[in-house]
Amino acid sequence: MAGRDKRRRAAPLEGDEQQLRRRLEEAALLLRRIKGLVRWIVEEVAAGRSPSIVLHRYRNYCSSADSASPSPCACSYDIPVGTDVLSLLHKDYHTSRLNVLLRVLFVVQQLLQQNKHCSKRDIYYMYPSIFVEVAVVDRAINDICILFKCSRHNLNVVPVVKGLVMGWIRFMEGEKKVYCITSVNAAFSIPVDIEAIKDVVSVAHYILVVEKETVFQRLANDKFCERNRCIVITGRGYPDIPTRRHVLFIH
Repeated sequence: MAGRDKRRRAAPLEGDEQQLRRRLEEAALLLRRIKGLVRWIVEEVAAGRSPSIVLHRYRNYCSSADSASPSPCACSYDIPVGTDVLSLLHKDYHTSRLNVLLRVLFVVQQLLQQNKHCSKRDIYYMYPSIFVEVAVVDRAINDICILFKCSRHNLNVVPVVKGLVMGWIRFMEGEKKVYCITSVNAAFSIPVDIEAIKDVVSVAHYILVVEKETVFQRLANDKFCERNRCIVITGRGYPDIPTRRHVLFIH
């Protein structure tokens, strides 16, 4: 941002309408694959057979939240280091894991159909007696990402955003107005859905990213943005994915 009024009415690389169309196409494709899997499982059970799902194990699970690819996959994979076979024949851990995977898959299907987002903690509280702990949901989401070669972002499962922004910028988050520029020393929460951001307007000279929330608050108290015409962002510790993507988006 070179000290001039920077106006952007579309997301990077493509306009709002084109980007929305691409997201809807990706969601529709993923939905078809989910329904196909569920239909196959139901048919197998109805025929008296026990369906088995083979999951590759990777050293690094899919976690990327950004992709320019037209396919729903937003990650890269290492060579598999093994496989897990989830089957109803096994009356043990794998049976429970398959049960949890299907329940989480049902929630994901609803999110995609309704174009909504939620966190893994939100999913946990839908069936707390079955999931037992959030880590169980986290594992199921990883399994789904590997099964469909996609990221959590593609599943509309988002982290609980903890990042904050202040300074000389304003934008729309869907239909919500986020006008940091009218109160440059006030902290605003970073949006969960970065793709919902549009109509970005900034007159900042630069972006300053700070790690600690205490430093961020000190800068706010000292009216740093007001005196320096900048944007300040903090991830309040190690930054989550929406915070990192927000920095890249407004850069």
